[in-house]
Amino acid sequence: MRWENLGESPSALFGTDVVSRTIDTPEFRGITFHEVRARSIVNRVPGASRMPFEWTVNPYRGCSHACVYCFARKTHSYLDLDTGLGFDSQIVVKVNAPELLRRELTGRRWRGDHIAMGTNVDCYQRAEGRYRLMPGILAALRDHANPFSILTKGTLILRDLELLRQAAAVTDIGISVSVGFLDRELWRTVEPGTPAPDRRLDVVRTLTAHGIPCGVLMAPVIPFLGDSPEQLRATVRAVAEAGAGSVTPLVLHLRPGAREWFMAWLGHHHPRLVRRYEAMYADGAYAPKWYQRRITRQVHELATEYGIGPTRPDAARRIPPPPAPAAGRAAETAVEPTQLTLL
Repeated sequence: MRWENLGESPSALFGTDVVSRTIDTPEFRGITFHEVRARSIVNRVPGASRMPFEWTVNPYRGCSHACVYCFARKTHSYLDLDTGLGFDSQIVVKVNAPELLRRELTGRRWRGDHIAMGTNVDCYQRAEGRYRLMPGILAALRDHANPFSILTKGTLILRDLELLRQAAAVTDIGISVSVGFLDRELWRTVEPGTPAPDRRLDVVRTLTAHGIPCGVLMAPVIPFLGDSPEQLRATVRAVAEAGAGSVTPLVLHLRPGAREWFMAWLGHHHPRLVRRYEAMYADGAYAPKWYQRRITRQVHELATEYGIGPTRPDAARRIPPPPAPAAGRAAETAVEPTQLTLL
């Protein structure tokens, strides 16, 4: 492994004082953490990006969620790290992220723009349970009343519920949980390091119950494996029952780095689909427009049917409210959830 992006030059990503630790405990077995001191933490999104935001904060690189489709895999190659198993197990930790963010938010050129988190790799992946970077990051954003959003598959976000409530009282925040499907067999193979889909929906339910609006990014919708009308209906209904304020479908896209890893996974688990995928993604990273429009239309129609989306304050939802959980489980979820598989 070569760390060419380390050094004292202004263009270097990190300083030279890297500490690598392999932790041999059950929750981190096989994972190596590379602890670095970042030179900057608020990053501008390239102008050519399709992302609807301009600034991001990413305290980690690499992700133990091990989602085989993750578009961020390519970023590991910038540090000469492997984009397959290396992306899942070689985690770069920016240990100075909270203090660095606080300093950058006070800079004369910072205008208080929206900051998106969890858009590259999950800021609530398993490593966050060890390094606890997000409380400091959230506190800095709260103290500067800086708007932000978080996208996550991780249940660990509930640990920071009180900080989220405090931030929401002084600025605009947005929380989205990623749930692309409910199929447990598909989940276990395609997202092996994440909490189960139903546990992620429990996060939506808990945040909403505490007055923090939460949407669901229905991503990815996986062609031929998670896109049948019955699967889409089941997922949207579960999202509605969890109390999500919105649901946004996103069809699987396969950028370089992720494409090779996903196709290898597909050939092993679903070889009959390889040729169909080669045809569907023959023109690039994205599924054909007609397919994307079809999925979007179906999900939006289902969302309308189940009452997801902007409603009047006095409007009744079209589905019965979910049953109240047992008192013991509710307390455990709201106070300190356990991140079993994580995110």
